Amino acid sequence: MKAILMTQTGSAELLELRDIPEPRLEKPTQIKVRLRAAGVNPVDTKIRRNGLLGPGPLPAVLGCDGAGEVVEIGAGVDQFRLGDRVWFCNGGLGADPGNYAEYTVLDQRWAAPMPQSLDFEQAAAGPLVLITAWGMLYDRGRLAAGQTVLIHAGAGGVGHVALQLAKLRGARVLTTLGSIENERRVRDFGADEVINYHTEDFVAVVNRLTDGKGANLVAEMISPEVFARSIECTAHFGDLVTLLNPGLLSLAEARLRNLRIGFELMLTPMLRRLDAARDHHIHILRQCADWIDAGRLQLHVSQTFPLAQAASAHRQIETGHTLGKVVLKID
Repeated sequence: MKAILMTQTGSAELLELRDIPEPRLEKPTQIKVRLRAAGVNPVDTKIRRNGLLGPGPLPAVLGCDGAGEVVEIGAGVDQFRLGDRVWFCNGGLGADPGNYAEYTVLDQRWAAPMPQSLDFEQAAAGPLVLITAWGMLYDRGRLAAGQTVLIHAGAGGVGHVALQLAKLRGARVLTTLGSIENERRVRDFGADEVINYHTEDFVAVVNRLTDGKGANLVAEMISPEVFARSIECTAHFGDLVTLLNPGLLSLAEARLRNLRIGFELMLTPMLRRLDAARDHHIHILRQCADWIDAGRLQLHVSQTFPLAQAASAHRQIETGHTLGKVVLKID
């Protein structure tokens, strides 16, 4: 089969299209999937630059997100049949092969039925960002109806679904943007107030919009500097959740505000083999599929690339200015 291999750490040009053996079922509960699309996420580019997160050797197949058709099942599979369309976040970190390939094998436990209303490219865009946004807002952030949430980078992959999940929870949604041309789109995704961080001080605007109280929850995914400044516009006894390592900084103001600081890394259950937590991820995908099919949640794919052009997809992600998601189409 054809696959994109990371042969060494470095630039996107080091990704190579090669022929490698098709994976085989090794356990009775595994399914083999003919991949039709693979989502491209910032973590893929970070692994390419810095090295694998798991113990596997190079060369390696990247890509956590996949969508495709079940083409073979083990004797113990009872959740799927041949021809079923599935989506999942599995592999691509170093231990298990990823989804920049024509086929993959995974345990049936870590796949979920695709939303019926989506094509493969749209479905492949979803798992990692949906699970991440859910974890930030619902699990770590404890978002409740009537609260105000500030979601940084609302036009991005995680951001654009976080806006929608926040509205589904009944929150007032504020977001930051670096490009005013995306304002209409983020309002369509659910933003009530849009802050251009190039021309406005987001801390001052959030505090003004909340009568000086600050947002009950801030979802941060940009930088340690933005994390530090976000403390100043998080409400007393509120939650500040980040996807990043904020590094060493003063938390004196956070302490005075009695903030709960949360970290969301949805890859942890894969990296640490925390099966119960991964079961929760499958619950998230099933619930989000229901919302998508009901027209209450959407996934925006801004660009698709053929599998052979994975390097171009990585370069697009690394611009930091992608609306929604980038996906590899696997013919």
